[in-house]
Parts: sequence; C-alpha cells; structure tokens
Amino acid sequence: MKPENENFFERVYQVARLIPEGRVTSYGAIAKYLGAARSARMVGWAMNASHNMDDIPAHRVVNKAGLLTGKHHFDGTNLMQQLLEGEGVEIKNLQIVDLEKYFWNPFTELETEI
Repeated sequence: MKPENENFFERVYQVARLIPEGRVTSYGAIAKYLGAARSARMVGWAMNASHNMDDIPAHRVVNKAGLLTGKHHFDGTNLMQQLLEGEGVEIKNLQIVDLEKYFWNPFTELETEI
C-alpha cells in the first residue's frame, strides 16, 4: 500500500471511530468530510482493510442509500446486519429503514476537522 493511502486510511479510521453506537454514516460522507469527495470507494477499501482492528466500527458505514453493501466483508452470513440491529438500527431487505433517523453526518456532528 502506498504511504499516502495509509495516511488516508488512518484519517478514515479516525472518523469511523467517532460514529456513535446506533448510528450510521456513508462512505461518501466520510470521503467528503475528509476533503476527498470522489473517494467513497477508497473509504470502502479502508473499511475492508480494518477487519482485524477491533476499534473500527466498520459495520456502521453503509452506502448512500443505506444498503449494507459491505456485508460480504464480515464473517458470518448476516454479521453486519446483526451488529447494527444489536445497536437498535432497523433493517429490512439489507437496507436501513428510515436512514435519516440513523444517519450521522460528520460535517454536522464533528466540531473540528480531522
């Protein structure tokens, strides 16, 4: 991995660690917050690379429509969904019900830039 990617990944992890239990954000929202609006896919790569890091709540990062697109990167059949439901997030057909209710926007929730 290139050093600049490692730095970007760490910045993604800093934001992801701040997502509260029972809330979700999107790959794009993290990318935009970090000043890299076109890098949602790279945020996804960072989330995929974080699976051995217990302090990164990757299950709280979904696509912009609330779909659990990262679910196949979790062990078990429905682990991502189970983790979110355990935090009180309602999911139907692999999509968050009432995404606006659960959505955590780093721009409005964080006071300082990472």
